[in-house]
Amino acid sequence: MRNTNLKKLFNDTIYLTIGCLITAFSVNYILKPNGLITSGITGLAIVLEKYLYINYSYIYYFATLIILLITFVLMGKKEIMKIIFLSVLYPTVLLAMQSFEFKFVENDLLLASIYFSLFYGLGVGMILRKGFSFGGTDTLARILNKKAFPSINVSYIMLVLDGFVIITAAFAFGRNIALYSIISQLIITKVCDYIMFGFGTKLYKLEIISSKYEEISKFIMFELGRGVTLINVTGCYTNEEKVQIESVCSPNQAVMIQKLIKQIDSMAFVKVLPVINVWGKGIRFIDISSED
Repeated sequence: MRNTNLKKLFNDTIYLTIGCLITAFSVNYILKPNGLITSGITGLAIVLEKYLYINYSYIYYFATLIILLITFVLMGKKEIMKIIFLSVLYPTVLLAMQSFEFKFVENDLLLASIYFSLFYGLGVGMILRKGFSFGGTDTLARILNKKAFPSINVSYIMLVLDGFVIITAAFAFGRNIALYSIISQLIITKVCDYIMFGFGTKLYKLEIISSKYEEISKFIMFELGRGVTLINVTGCYTNEEKVQIESVCSPNQAVMIQKLIKQIDSMAFVKVLPVINVWGKGIRFIDISSED
């Protein structure tokens, strides 16, 4: 058991270090050389660097230490353990990579913005996939949600915090740079989603209410090889009890189910919901035991 834990710790450390290297690469060799800006603590540190004449890596260090202290005081030891490792590792990597002068792309702000977003989103997505955090605006958002604004969703609080950084950047570097920052943020969000949950919608969840539920269920289970859940539901308008079928399948299988339902029950009620991903045992599912 001890050897397994040590192996997991070693693998996680290597994985997180690679994530930090990719993220720091995008900031040091694409974002900064092209005079671009991003949101979060990194963006705030770059804005402050312009006025304080202090290397943004040191400002980032100081900011994350303040956030660590606030997290410990307000949220407790359990929360701080989730961010303390990266709060030290990432600024260290960020600073160390500044020893090497390199420009990945220059003289094209749009191209630089896209390249930065792809690399930055990849690095951040890798880290978030493992359940870790940089201890930036996401942590501040959780603190504000718990202590000041419990009725407001954490994602909305993060949006306000990141928006504040971008607005500040607009005053410091101009509206065009702020616009590139918004474009980057949209791409980064998409790339993070792809890294964490996979590319594109690969699965659909079908919710079917039909009097032919037995026939449809057998088709899904024995012809398509998909699992089925049956739920007793009551229609509010008719007050009639019915059976709802739930199943997760591929887009092609969803079309096959649709054809069957059209043939045997034209009065069926079917909801088709896109599914980002499924953790479990099954075709196109992610084995949850591998997500450590």
